[in-house]
Formats: sequence, C-alpha cells, structure tokens
Amino acid sequence: MSANTPDFDAKAFIKGLPNRPGVYRMLDANGTVIYVGKAVDLKKRVSSYFRTNLDSPKTRVMVAQIAAIEVTVTQNESEALILENTQIKELRPRYNVLFRDDKSYPYIYLSTEHPFPRLTFHRGAKRGKGRYFGPYPSAPSVRETLSLLQKLFPVRQCRDSFYNNRSRPCLQYQIKRCTAPCVGLISEQEYAEDVRHAILFLEGKSSAVIDALAERMARAAEQLDYETAARYRDQIASLRHIQDKQYMDSDTSGNLDVVAASAQGGIGCIQVFTIRQGRNLGNRSYFPKHLDGLEPERLESELIGSFLTQHYLARQDDIPAQLIVSHPPTEQGLIETALGEAAGRRVSIHHKVRGTRARWLEMAEQNARQTLSLRLNSQATQLQRFEALQEALQLDEMPQRLECFDISHTMGESTVASCVVFDINGPLKSDYRRFNIEGITPGDDYAAMEQALTRRYKRLREGEGKLPDILFIDGGKGQVEIARGVLEELQIPDVRLMGIAKGPGRKPGLETLYLSDGGEETILPADSKALHLIQQIRDEAHRFAITGHRQRRQKTRNTSTLEQIPGLGPRRRQQLLHRFGGLQEIARAGVEDLAAVNGISRKLAQQIYDTFHQDGY
Repeated sequence: MSANTPDFDAKAFIKGLPNRPGVYRMLDANGTVIYVGKAVDLKKRVSSYFRTNLDSPKTRVMVAQIAAIEVTVTQNESEALILENTQIKELRPRYNVLFRDDKSYPYIYLSTEHPFPRLTFHRGAKRGKGRYFGPYPSAPSVRETLSLLQKLFPVRQCRDSFYNNRSRPCLQYQIKRCTAPCVGLISEQEYAEDVRHAILFLEGKSSAVIDALAERMARAAEQLDYETAARYRDQIASLRHIQDKQYMDSDTSGNLDVVAASAQGGIGCIQVFTIRQGRNLGNRSYFPKHLDGLEPERLESELIGSFLTQHYLARQDDIPAQLIVSHPPTEQGLIETALGEAAGRRVSIHHKVRGTRARWLEMAEQNARQTLSLRLNSQATQLQRFEALQEALQLDEMPQRLECFDISHTMGESTVASCVVFDINGPLKSDYRRFNIEGITPGDDYAAMEQALTRRYKRLREGEGKLPDILFIDGGKGQVEIARGVLEELQIPDVRLMGIAKGPGRKPGLETLYLSDGGEETILPADSKALHLIQQIRDEAHRFAITGHRQRRQKTRNTSTLEQIPGLGPRRRQQLLHRFGGLQEIARAGVEDLAAVNGISRKLAQQIYDTFHQDGY
C-alpha cells in the first residue's frame, strides 16, 4: 500500500490506513526511502508524525521532506519488527539509527576429515567439513586463542599446501609449537590426543583436559619418563592459570552476551562481551550513525534496542540464550519474542543482575565509556582516515593496528630495518622497533626485509606483543612476496599484507599499492583519506629507518674495528670506507685490494687483513 503524490495529502492518506500492525516507509521527492518504522497500529503511529507540536527538530526536518509513504501490513508486531530490521539493513535510510552490518564473524575451524587435522582462522560460509568454534567478537581474539592453543596443544595450523610439501620440520617444530606430523615425527594416535584436548578446551571443558593430563603425567612418572611428565605438568599449570584468568563462576556457564551502551557529544558506542561455553571470548565496539534528534534521556535504551534487532536478527545461528544489557531496551518483550522466534528457542534479556553477571556488566559499561572517550578525544582526521582505509580495502571491521617496515642503508653499510606501529590514536611509539641487519649481502633489500620480518614476527608468534591487522611494506611485488613467505613460514593467519610502491619521481599521490591476495595493483585517488594514512605510516617508517641507520653508521665509523689497527688514522679509515662501501666489504677484501687504496702500504694492508680474519671474518 503506498501514497505518492506531488503534494502529499497526509490527512487523506491516514484515513485509509488500517488499525493493524505493520511497517511504514517514508520517501522523499526523489523516491528515496528516508525512514523505516514499525507500528502496532499503523494509523495511530503514522498520524503522530503530522501533529503540529512535534518536539524533535530531527522529526520536523524529516516530515518536511516526505513526498510519499508506503506501508506493509503484518500479522503481528513481531513480524513487523523483523520486517523493519530487514528493510533498514537493505535500504539504510538516513534518518534511522544504523549499525554496520558485520554478518561475517570469525570462527576457529578444525578440519576433522584430515588424518592430522588443522586448526585455523575462518570467516564466511561454513562449507568445509569439520568443526567450527565461536563466533569470536574480532579477528585479534581468534589469533590470541590460536596462539594459546599452539602453546598448550601443538596441533598444526599450516595450510594443507604447505603441509603436503614439507621434507623437514618447519620453524613451528623448532619452537615447540607443532609436533611435525608432516614428516612423521608423531603418530596419528598421539596427535589425535592433542586434537581431542584442543576440542575440549574450545568447548570450555578445561577441567576434563586437566584430569586427562594428570593421568598421563602420573603414568609417565611411574615409567620413569620424567621429561614427558614435566611437559604434562607444565601444560596443567598453564591450563590452571588460564582458568583463573578467563573462566567465570558456575552461574555463568553457557552462552550469553553482555551489551553496554554509552553516548556523549552526539556519538554513541555499543560494547559487546561474548561469552561462549562459560569462556570470555573477548569484546568488540560498535559505533552507530544518525543519532541526531534522539531523546537524550532514552538515548542508551534506544541504542540498545536498535542494536539488538539489527545485530542479532542478521545472524540467527549465533543468538545467545541470554543477553545482559546496561539499559533496558524499548519494547523489550517484543525484542525477546522476535529473537526467540529467529533462534528457535527462548531468548531472555536481563538488565538487573547480580554476582558475576553484574561484574561483567560493570566491565562492559566501563569499556563502553572508555572507548567512547578515546573516540571523542582522538583526532577526527585520524579516525576518518582509518574509516576510509576500511572502506577502501573493503574490510569487515575497522583495522585497529597497522605496522609498516622499511629498510635503510648506504651502499650496503650499516643496514637498519624499521617497524612503526599506528593505532586509531596515531603513532604508537612505545611499540616501534629497529633491527640491525647482519649476515646478508650488502645492499640486498630482500634479504634485509626477510630477516627483519622473521625476527619481528617470530617474537610475536611466541607471545611477545600483538599482531597487526594490516602489514605495510615499503616496496613492490618483490618485497610483498618476501613478506608473504615469512608469514606463511611462521603460520600467521589473517594479517592483510600490502606493498607501497613509490610513484614516478617519488611524487606523493602516485603510489601503487600491491595486495598480497593475488598481487592486485591498486591506485587510490590523491585526495583519498586512506592514501593519506598510508603515506603517513610509510613516511614515518622511512624516517625511523633513516634515523637508525645514521646512528648506527656514525657509531660504526667512530668505534669500528678499523680503530684497533695501529697506523690507520681517521683519514685512511675514511678512504677505506669510501672505497669499499662498508666494513663487510673491507673484511672480504684481499691484501692486494687493500693495498690499492691510496695511502695504504702493503704492510698496513696485511695488518688490516689479519685484524679481520683472526676474528673469524
């Protein structure tokens, strides 16, 4: 049913409306839907917009633009709520409160059909045969859990293509994160035990895992296999520590989400803590749009109500049995009914809670306020750049951590690699790192990049620090391939990789971006906020690398091995460095080559040669 006339006659249209539940859509003169709403009584609800004493300026502005109204009659209010949510998702009207549609939540996937199953990050349709654990609130929470699992139960996480082509164990075996089933260093039966324990852990049954490990520890001790018993002991200690840190009291077993809202300065924040099988899987923030005009005293309740319908009706398989909320949503009973029908079981919403639930709710509220404060206080341009980067790369969620690598040297001398880190607030200088590159052919930027990346992410893989959401490399396809190989070798999943190739004449705005997924080339417009962010992090990495290189070069030239040689003054040292380009090349030079330098006698050349080679150069 619709009305669409050049001069919309509201009174005539309202007379024809039924006193039935349904959904109404308001359109402007261009036929664009500007608002979608639901009603228990269509006639009463629509007529309320055309009173002469509308309180909300936002509503007055919206009503002035109405050129047509369309309605859909439903059987009941629950159907109207579901239809309203569907149409808001599809049409995204500018006067509705909107939450980003993140349907694709990450999971942990176990390929149980494989004789040696693999644990891995998964996002998207669940087509593969195996088991899926989650959903997790964000990609970092999945990576953290996978890293933890590798320390506790060394189940492989490498791709099948990588696994099938191994002739020797990889780095994961060396650092005791895998038992090398690819080369037969563990039996299928022993490996299956690790898989079983990993499944129990992911199901929230750590106590059962501890009991099983305790039995195996006792048997190993009886057989005087103290090394194996010690390994089980360490696993048990780690599991008990994790239980103390992550598990909640028995009254919180099962699946629930804790949802808290905070609003200030025209900006709202929703914080969601995800609890599955009694385990806290992490939290995630959402920032709705179009809050102008909402009643301040009911703003948080309106946000909670809009979030619950838009978020959970879009993912009916992932609706928890309980929702703990900071503010009772408007029409709570209706939302419970709609979510219950979508989930196929009862879904309850609680606001006044006690005990552990109250402590979790307090934590969620505190996080919502803190996250909102950071967003309000951060530079607006930086936030816009992150949002633009998310849109440009078509990411499901805004990246939270960016890292960029660059290499600096002078003709191969004193090579230094830099790693700079940005988050939504700008440079995170406490996480910056430099790497003095050794043992490579001078000037080999590929080898330098490989060494720096390996050293950086091997440490992170072992639990020292955080992995980035996007890894930028100052370079083109070659550098991207080097980085991709390092990430593959270290089995680091779900890190978006991008190379930044300089434009003609190194002119800003003409950079070519290389994505690791297929090596596609992308050129962003010169006025793109996403490109500005990429340029900023690339330039910061370049600055940090050059500074480190200059410091190292100066230190080397001031206190180098050359100073230890009698008769070799500053001028001759400078001549040697200028002639050979650095200490490594001087060390590789023969006596005749050294004697060819102006001012270097054959006797002095022999001294120089002996100085380097007596130390194993």
